[in-house]
Amino acid sequence: MNSIFRKSMLGVAGLAFAGGVFAGPVAAHADTPVKTTPVAAVQADKPDTGKLIPHGVQGAQSRIDLNDEQVANTKAIIAATKKAGMDERAAVVSIATALQESKLENLGHLGDRNDHDSQGLFQQRPSSGWGTVEQITDPEYSTTAFLKGLKQVDGWKDMPLTKAAQTVQVSAYPDHYAQWEQQAADLVAKYWNS
Repeated sequence: MNSIFRKSMLGVAGLAFAGGVFAGPVAAHADTPVKTTPVAAVQADKPDTGKLIPHGVQGAQSRIDLNDEQVANTKAIIAATKKAGMDERAAVVSIATALQESKLENLGHLGDRNDHDSQGLFQQRPSSGWGTVEQITDPEYSTTAFLKGLKQVDGWKDMPLTKAAQTVQVSAYPDHYAQWEQQAADLVAKYWNS
């Protein structure tokens, strides 16, 4: 018992000594101003193009200029993709789909120009079980709903974009998604790490 007590006391004394030695020099210079140098923020590397477009683009590509709303919707799709635990390729498929369906505009009911009751970024239909009008016109919700469908497609990562998107969307024009793959990949490369 005496031996254990002595080792404990020596340990405490050692910690006190070490604390004094290390605190002493720091405390002695406490009034000395510290010069700091600002560090520039470094953006992480952009996603690899081979990961964004693993099969190459199919056919002629379309491109549109985006306004602030469309950029905000792009960022919302990327954020929802990350929140769902999915990768950059899923974001490319999602953005290309939204480019085809709505040109990245969160569309409400378009009256006679509307395809049945399709609304939102992905032109999802409440009558087809995608959610309420309020839900499918919320960019995070509609993206999450699209991604949930994408996750259920066996082998979607190994499919051309247009086939993966079509399997979820069941569009009357299934080949039209392919034309947006390059712009979608460029948007993911630009905004994934922002």
